[in-house]
Amino acid sequence: MKRIIPILLCACMLLTLTACGGRSADSAEAGKLVIWHDKEDAVIAALEACLSQAVPELEIVFEKKTSLTDSLKLVGNDPNAAPDLFLFAHDKVGVFAEMGILAPIEPLLEEGALENHLPMTLEAATYKETLYQLPLYFETLLFMYNRRYMQDEEVPATTEELYAYMEANTGRGRYGFVEQHSTAYYSAAWIHGFGGSIIDDAAVPFPNPQAVQDALKYHLKFVKLMPGETEYATVNTLFLEGKADATIGGPWMVPSARAAGIDLGIAPMPMVDTTGKALAPYSGVQGVHVLKYAAEKKTDAVKKLLTALTDPSVGTSLALASGCAPANALCYDDPQVAGDPLVQAMRATAEIAVPMPNIPEMDVMWTVVSNLLTDVNLSGKDIGESFQSALQQAESLIAGMQ
Repeated sequence: MKRIIPILLCACMLLTLTACGGRSADSAEAGKLVIWHDKEDAVIAALEACLSQAVPELEIVFEKKTSLTDSLKLVGNDPNAAPDLFLFAHDKVGVFAEMGILAPIEPLLEEGALENHLPMTLEAATYKETLYQLPLYFETLLFMYNRRYMQDEEVPATTEELYAYMEANTGRGRYGFVEQHSTAYYSAAWIHGFGGSIIDDAAVPFPNPQAVQDALKYHLKFVKLMPGETEYATVNTLFLEGKADATIGGPWMVPSARAAGIDLGIAPMPMVDTTGKALAPYSGVQGVHVLKYAAEKKTDAVKKLLTALTDPSVGTSLALASGCAPANALCYDDPQVAGDPLVQAMRATAEIAVPMPNIPEMDVMWTVVSNLLTDVNLSGKDIGESFQSALQQAESLIAGMQ
């Protein structure tokens, strides 16, 4: 019996040490946050610099994923494989919310933390009345022009002025205006300009059928004055080589345009004469999403991180580092941000931009609309018949998702 007692005591001591070691490891792990992303180096470097000062007690690891959405669908909320958070565009919020892997953001923030965020960014990050993303910055398409050919006073304020300019300046290998006219992301601006939409929040495709058909018919006359090839590389090359006076493109085109020596001008989107509405592009809101496991098991660390990210200095740093348009309106008070024409143009466009739909059903609409545009713009098929075919395809595909 005397020999058994020391053995039991030793066993208890070992169990106690093991348990203490486990708690210590858990405690250390609770201060580490892994964030998946697909962003350029300048964005991540700016975030790392801000967070190292704001929350030095946290170990924050950014991991770049080239197929982030596919990876998340595979790992879900698995604590051994999934990240704690991810930085991505808002348009997949619905997909991951329906998977049940996202944590609502607002319970993790202090009251009033989002009062200075632009309404458009919060709308984009909301799915079924729940905010699932902390918006950091956003992007929109912009009307860009080469001042060598299109003078500031020639910039069209309306679509009819744009058409008149195209007629006068298109020919012999030169175009007055080019865009990816048969790509859904770009053509959405024309549909919105007629009061239509590709899909609504209730997953109804083309909720205003006549507006979509009116937009297609009106847009077609512009398409006829543009090249048939509308891939990004083609449009980008035409503009960068001075063969197109103006284009509608994203902020990602700006560095290339400046490197090519183009005297770049950025102007508001033209107004549709017949509707009085501006061409309203989609906006993509980039922000942080929290996985449920991290929200439950690393609550304090997640709260500290999100609090740090709501500080205006973060958005200001992103704007200065990469030309991002901050989600926090206070950032635009910074003199350097206020002096950046690109950022200010996106800020102005945010007033009319439409957040990309974040519902899962939007995934099928990209293909449906692209096929519709190909039929109408490139194949010359009847607009009414092509639209009805697209509508039937959309309804069938969406029904198949239920």
